[in-house]
Amino acid sequence: MDASYQLEICANSVASAIAAEEGGAHRVEFCQNLETGGTTPSAGQIRIARQRLTIGLHVLIRPRAGDFLYTDAEFEEMKADISFCKESNCDGIVIGLLDADGRVDQRTEELVTLAHPMHVTFHRAFDVCREPFEALEAIIACGCKRLLTSGMKNTALDGVGLISELIERAKGRIEIMPGSGVNEANLADIARLTGASTFHTSAKAVLKSRMNHTNKVVGGMGFEVWESSKEKIRHLADILKTL
Repeated sequence: MDASYQLEICANSVASAIAAEEGGAHRVEFCQNLETGGTTPSAGQIRIARQRLTIGLHVLIRPRAGDFLYTDAEFEEMKADISFCKESNCDGIVIGLLDADGRVDQRTEELVTLAHPMHVTFHRAFDVCREPFEALEAIIACGCKRLLTSGMKNTALDGVGLISELIERAKGRIEIMPGSGVNEANLADIARLTGASTFHTSAKAVLKSRMNHTNKVVGGMGFEVWESSKEKIRHLADILKTL
């Protein structure tokens, strides 16, 4: 991949993380429960992923699905998970906290300080904030080094206008990384329209269960699995080489 472009894969399992490395990704955002937007992976998953990966391992710190307004107890859980990631030699963490009015939670700075020297990304909680440019400045002031955003739209392609403006306003103080709906059909366009150099995607494929026996009367038991596709990742990495 061209050194000026980077590909981050949102990996929801050890298998997905390994596929990311084998496909040519620069790093992974490691999570579980991608179907609900992602939550913090287990200690076992983090340890095994760290053992098996040579690319960057950035762990999502999100105690639950839903909104990004966290109680004091949830905040303590996030701090404990960050400490575990530091002890496990992870390269970074991914966080996103808002207050009840949709502004960046001031406690974000405490998490960034705790995470040091790990890299800190502020995730798509930004996309449901009150005001994007106010939030951008707050995220920079807290010490985050990267912002993952879809430009406050459902997909990054729809949000290219805001993403481009965020990059212009950031002036290199923070990296702006488009994510959500990024795929092989639109990656080049998103890069061209935004001027971004780092891109985020799950590159997922739906795998059918390998079970021979199923009881179709009982629903909601998870007969499909999402997993990052090495082939899709390789295709995306190849596209970035041509830009």
